[in-house]
Amino acid sequence: MKPVLVIVFGLFSIYLGYMIYESINAPIEFNKVRKERFSQVISKLKDIRDSQEAYKTVNGKYANDFQSLIQFIDTGNYTITTQRDSSFMRYDRAYQIDMQQDTIIIDTLGTVSVKDSIFGADTRYKSMMDVPYAQNNEKFEMKADIIDKSGYKAPVFEAKVKKEVVLYDQPADLLEKEKAHQSVEEVNGTEIKVGSLTDVSTNGNWPPIYDRKNN
Repeated sequence: MKPVLVIVFGLFSIYLGYMIYESINAPIEFNKVRKERFSQVISKLKDIRDSQEAYKTVNGKYANDFQSLIQFIDTGNYTITTQRDSSFMRYDRAYQIDMQQDTIIIDTLGTVSVKDSIFGADTRYKSMMDVPYAQNNEKFEMKADIIDKSGYKAPVFEAKVKKEVVLYDQPADLLEKEKAHQSVEEVNGTEIKVGSLTDVSTNGNWPPIYDRKNN
């Protein structure tokens, strides 16, 4: 029996060592995968935000679907204007004299392509609805609305994707921890998102580390 016990305990020791290694290494690998994938997802959400802000500048509201947004990027133009102070004399009936009136004159200089301003020659905007690393070709969810804020009708939008879509192949226990994050250093909640349908905001729910140039 002794040789058998030696083999059994040897195998158990190997298994135990492997489990200890996995318990230490798994979170490290998870964080590496998470950062890489979240960086790609957030990069696309920034493109969506830039496109939506351009759409609102021209149309006064946000696009409710990607088809409208992409078509706008393809064909939309900014109007370039300049303004200057000026004045003129106007007869004042109360004082019965000519009085100086100040005004602002706005001149239209021309137009510039939205596509060239945001993306240049890059055509990545045509696929900005596609979620990076998604197993089943999932798309970002995007909605736009008009909300009432203290009597002011404010356009809002939100684009988002569930973390489990991006981290579909990661350990379930680590994914659940990730979804429960509530910290200024983490992407909080169960989703990665930009904008809001309840507040006038175009911020994302990611920490500043994802806004660094090398990310």
